[in-house]
Amino acid sequence: MTTTTTAAIPVPAAEQSDDRPQRARRRRGLAPGKRLPASRLIGPVLFAALWALASAAGQLDPGAVPAPWTVVRTTGQLWTDGTLPTDVLTSLERAAYGFALGLTAGVLLALAAGLSRVGEALIDGTVQLNRAIPTLGLIPLFILWLGIGETFKIAIIAIVVYIPIYLNLHAALSGIDHRYVELAEVQGLSRVRFIREIVIPGALPGFFVGLRLGVTGSWLSLVVLEQINATSGLGYMMFQAQNYGRTDIILVGLLIYGVFGLVSDSAVRLIERKVLSWRRTLSS
Repeated sequence: MTTTTTAAIPVPAAEQSDDRPQRARRRRGLAPGKRLPASRLIGPVLFAALWALASAAGQLDPGAVPAPWTVVRTTGQLWTDGTLPTDVLTSLERAAYGFALGLTAGVLLALAAGLSRVGEALIDGTVQLNRAIPTLGLIPLFILWLGIGETFKIAIIAIVVYIPIYLNLHAALSGIDHRYVELAEVQGLSRVRFIREIVIPGALPGFFVGLRLGVTGSWLSLVVLEQINATSGLGYMMFQAQNYGRTDIILVGLLIYGVFGLVSDSAVRLIERKVLSWRRTLSS
């Protein structure tokens, strides 16, 4: 009985070197590709173009949906009259105060609950209960507690902001791989160094997700709050326009809210890319 053995045929180095770039190209083809310049503006610009085309073709009722040029003209008139700058500054001030309070509360509560079992037992259940209660449903109660002035508006905004920041930061802290904790213990890291070198880098991605949701939430809640016993602000301007049937002014307020939301979200995303530049993700 004879056995034949087949020797492995060596592959020339040239063929190996030719095959590797092809595999690399195939791998690179799975990624989304390079980021398009000003990609976040493409959607809004396309929407504005379709809106203008529909208005010019007479497909939209001017009384219900004014044309873009009508909204632009109304914006210029409101700005010249001095009404719009005052309302914009008032809204920005309310949103800033509420966001600052919500950000501080969300971060502190998440750190206390995420780094301590006692803190988690005391805090997490209460926050989850608060999350299940519609925040805008708290408005009548807060008016009775804090009055009908600016305080209750800022408090409601702070609640809307702190909940997503807490939830995402707490989830990020809880999701840190326990092997890193064991490695820190073996290396003899102090509590401060453990938080600075392991906890913070590991929790930053979740924190930025919560921060983006919190920024958006501050503008969403402001629309409702500024229609309750307010004498200035974009929401107040829109409420007054409703009484007079001025849909163009209502659209001016909505578009400004949208621009504020887009700009603030883009700013948070830019900071996130700078801070987390060490990460290699699909978005980068």
